[in-house]
Amino acid sequence: MNGLRVLVVDDCAVVADGFSRLLCRWGHQTRVAYDGSQALAVAPEFRPDVALLDVGLPRMDGYEVGRRLRELPGLGGLMLVALTGHADAAYERRAQAAGFAALFFKLAAPSALEALLRALAREKARRTLAP
Repeated sequence: MNGLRVLVVDDCAVVADGFSRLLCRWGHQTRVAYDGSQALAVAPEFRPDVALLDVGLPRMDGYEVGRRLRELPGLGGLMLVALTGHADAAYERRAQAAGFAALFFKLAAPSALEALLRALAREKARRTLAP
């Protein structure tokens, strides 16, 4: 599998760093940001395929960070994945309305996230190989 470039954004360093390590073990490249401003600063150079965003970030929530990331040159097709500690239908509806591909509860088993990233990597490889 060709790895993805994944920007992990969470204000809890333990969570962000843990997701980063897990994603690296799965073969992806990661960058970590601990708030929205840092994510917006890192993204233009890193050019992520996927942004894994805590929707409950302080000052600028993950929905706003996602919107602003997609406005950056070259990142219009960025895949957004929401993370939350509050898994309920309202969060899922809001993430879907904001254009997020999926919402994951932070404490959930990682297998669903891994499956999503594998599918995204396959799609990226198909687009790269297409004439």
